[in-house]
Amino acid sequence: MTRRHLRYAAPAALLGLALLATGCSSSTANDSAAEDSPANASSEDHAHSDEQRVAVSYEGGIAVLDAETLELVDEFESEEFTRLNAAGDGRHVFVTTSKGFELLDTAKPALTGLTVDASAAGHVVRHAGKTVLFDDGTGETTIFDSHDLAHAEDALPESVTHTAEHPHHGVSIELEDGTLVTTLGDETTRSGAVALHAHDDHWDEVASNDQCPGIHGEGTAADEAVVFGCENGALLYQDGTFTKLDAPDTYGRMGNAFVSETSPIVVGDYKSDPDAEGYLLGSVALIDTATQELQVVDLPENVRYTFRDVTRGTDDLAYILSTDGSIHVLDPETGELVDEFPVIDAWEGPAEWQDAHPAIIGTGGDTAYVTEPAANSVHAVDLRTGEVTATAELEHTPNEFAVALGEH
Repeated sequence: MTRRHLRYAAPAALLGLALLATGCSSSTANDSAAEDSPANASSEDHAHSDEQRVAVSYEGGIAVLDAETLELVDEFESEEFTRLNAAGDGRHVFVTTSKGFELLDTAKPALTGLTVDASAAGHVVRHAGKTVLFDDGTGETTIFDSHDLAHAEDALPESVTHTAEHPHHGVSIELEDGTLVTTLGDETTRSGAVALHAHDDHWDEVASNDQCPGIHGEGTAADEAVVFGCENGALLYQDGTFTKLDAPDTYGRMGNAFVSETSPIVVGDYKSDPDAEGYLLGSVALIDTATQELQVVDLPENVRYTFRDVTRGTDDLAYILSTDGSIHVLDPETGELVDEFPVIDAWEGPAEWQDAHPAIIGTGGDTAYVTEPAANSVHAVDLRTGEVTATAELEHTPNEFAVALGEH
């Protein structure tokens, strides 16, 4: 476990790029149960139809945009605050409401009314052809075949469920061999995770670990290495075994994992002061799942972000949308900032985590989407050049968003 400090050095091409990007730009902090970032579009979200969409939530509604042009396709009324998660089938988005997880069909488009009941709908994880939902209020995990979701019309497809011993703010993932890895906790504490195999009407334990206080978030790196965040580092599950990776600080909280399934290195948001106010962060955790090492990188003073502001993309690089309005490009292998793309105006951190503030979400390729709430806008950005390729100016202030890249 190590710590490094970065100083900002502007790339050579930055000055000319800043002039171009400015003309185009006319999208943790506290241990909140809701600091879950949707910033990585899994390979499960890629597909082969022309109906590629971006769903954007705003107060009281959801807008569906064309993914290439960002033109408005349709809008739907919803609750005052909703969360959006890609369903992993390339077509649907799960809308988190007070009733549960409701399917939004972005291809039709339509709010289908098909809902997985949940008293406190939480994480949605997409991996290995499965879409996995977690209800914090009951501790129930619901597992769908992602392909079946793509063809849901009048009813939800069949699912498999698992119920934790105690309700808690948790997350689950099903691996390629059918192993279910799910968190452990109760209404007041979260302590670790367990790996299970399904056998007829019961689940058999494969392995468990209770050394991950405040376990939160999940990401899967290359070779199906699963990483969870802890308040003192990270918890790795791979090849049937849990390994605890300690942070260099007594309190070193990683709450969200930003991953590429072709890279062994996980980028995590990182907080070392439990008493720090606000939601802006100035460090990242780099977890090498191949060497089982955790490193903390302190970012330059001008680079500050929230749990919504990191994604992965081109060449497995990490992209950090900072309060200075730029996307800062981080090479996870070296821990160095290698480029900067000015995209939006400078902004301040939110007073509450639910408040609309700039966010970034990747597609797994060369495009990312950025929200700019102060301008009621959503931008498409080429991650290789920093060029803003499309902008949508909405009648509402964008908050959360998710991408659906075409039906399988």
